[in-house]
Amino acid sequence: MIYEVFRQEEPGDYHRHAGNVHAPDREMAKLFASIQHGRRMQTNSLWVVPRSEIGEVDADDVAFGGSTDKAYRWAMTYNDIDASFAREVEDSEAEQREAARKRREATREGAD
Repeated sequence: MIYEVFRQEEPGDYHRHAGNVHAPDREMAKLFASIQHGRRMQTNSLWVVPRSEIGEVDADDVAFGGSTDKAYRWAMTYNDIDASFAREVEDSEAEQREAARKRREATREGAD
């Protein structure tokens, strides 16, 4: 049976595929993996997995990254803003500035 071996160099690192070993059972596969893939290089841990147990999910099976339209995340989609909306925002800002100015004047008159 063929077992795939994944090796982790240091705690916290990802396990990376290191190769495979041929063994009659899981215990022998772990022994062979430690000799062939863990002995000569710095190794924190090994994962030894029967090749037949590894499943694959590819782009034909699922849409990676999602299939939802996320065009709203790109600034270029906001280029078609209606001009009347921009005028409305400007008018609102002008009203807010005028109201703030009147509050400051009223505060000064009350302090006198």
